[in-house]
Amino acid sequence: MKSSLLKADFHESFTPNRNVELAYEIPCGLRKSNNKHMKKLFLNSCALLVFFSSCQQKPDQESIDNLIVNDQVRARIDSTLSSFVESGNLAGVSALIFEKDQEVYYNAFGYADRENQVKMDRNTIVQIYSMTKPITGTALMTLYEEGKFQLDDPLSKYAPEFADMKVYDGVDENGEIKLFDAERPVTIRDITRHTAGFPNRADIPGLSDILAEKDPRSYEIDLNEMAKRIGEIPLWFQPGTQWEYGQSVDVQAFLVERISGIPYKQYVQEHVLDPLNMSDTRYFVPDSDRARMSASYTRTGEGNLEQMPNEEAHKFNINEWPLTPGGFGFTSTLDDYMTFARMLVHKGEFGGTRVLKPETVELMSSNQLPDTVTERSWLPSKGNVGFGIDFAVRVAPPANAKEMNGIVGEFFWDGAASTLFWVDPVNEITAVLFVQLFPYDQIKLHKKFKDAVYGKYQPTESN
Repeated sequence: MKSSLLKADFHESFTPNRNVELAYEIPCGLRKSNNKHMKKLFLNSCALLVFFSSCQQKPDQESIDNLIVNDQVRARIDSTLSSFVESGNLAGVSALIFEKDQEVYYNAFGYADRENQVKMDRNTIVQIYSMTKPITGTALMTLYEEGKFQLDDPLSKYAPEFADMKVYDGVDENGEIKLFDAERPVTIRDITRHTAGFPNRADIPGLSDILAEKDPRSYEIDLNEMAKRIGEIPLWFQPGTQWEYGQSVDVQAFLVERISGIPYKQYVQEHVLDPLNMSDTRYFVPDSDRARMSASYTRTGEGNLEQMPNEEAHKFNINEWPLTPGGFGFTSTLDDYMTFARMLVHKGEFGGTRVLKPETVELMSSNQLPDTVTERSWLPSKGNVGFGIDFAVRVAPPANAKEMNGIVGEFFWDGAASTLFWVDPVNEITAVLFVQLFPYDQIKLHKKFKDAVYGKYQPTESN
């Protein structure tokens, strides 16, 4: 990339036309006296141009030869993804991979809308669910860069809705909920790494009843009302002691709105989506684009899929709601989300636009979970990972070939409809995988896709 830029800069300065322009800018007397000098300069310029051109070609060829995603790997990915469609376990699937700033893989198989025979395509719009979260984290961290907050600030410093939180302590013999004081406040770091303690399950005696009654995920409320309701629900556990998925990233969206004084939807648009030209990444899909939306499917058994009614599956995105959540809700396309991923692999910059500083991306993609946090719910199913700021972060190689494949230092996340993306900064690989499948990846799609990209994991002697 560097040599390519050198060539472009040099060529702009030393083309014959540009030298003519330079000659006209030189006073007449100097032109005559420096005729030999100008000829020498021109010949030297041509020689340098040839030199830079030859330098540019060699690294590019060497880079191509050393790419992980080569013809063999592309064939392996094709075979893997197409097999899921052929077996009837997927209606449609698409994937896009960049490596070292080159598009090294794209393909789509099957149907976005099987009933209407609409093919899965590069321009298909999908619901990305929790892949919304890293975008929200990016918006939040633009405020961090401005010094608007510190990660270890109490959340209540900016949002008194979360002051004096109580913690769940089970139920008594009468089924009444028992509570005790939080040992410390919920911090902003807690809401970026899912250690705040917000409950999210329907099977917690007594506490789940309060959660259902408050209904903080209602589409009919705005972020302020959402935060008020979450603040009225006891924490499930002491802040900072466990990892558990919940509404932490919805609270991040609220916090962006509270600190910036700008509606979250507007803020994320102006500070992340518009700068990256992510025009298909949004909450509301207008009528004109709905024909591009993928249907959603429920897998009911091996090779059996039921297509969900669009009115049900697309409900959030074909209506405009007061709620603008940070933890779910966006649609996107392969190229839109790939732009976001490439911004991250470029340490916060893409296409001449800087969204985050390199050190901020480094912070976000670094493990924020201390070893003392041993209760991690289902996070270990993602592999040998910790958690950064809205990403899982691989901290060690797979323990065996059955574990999810991946490179130490990669960071990634996925969505409820079995979508996936990752950033591999070691190999400069970014990958986006789109499907619309429920329940979440029961067919080991992610595992097999990553094995197809990197090859099946082979432990070394040191492992």
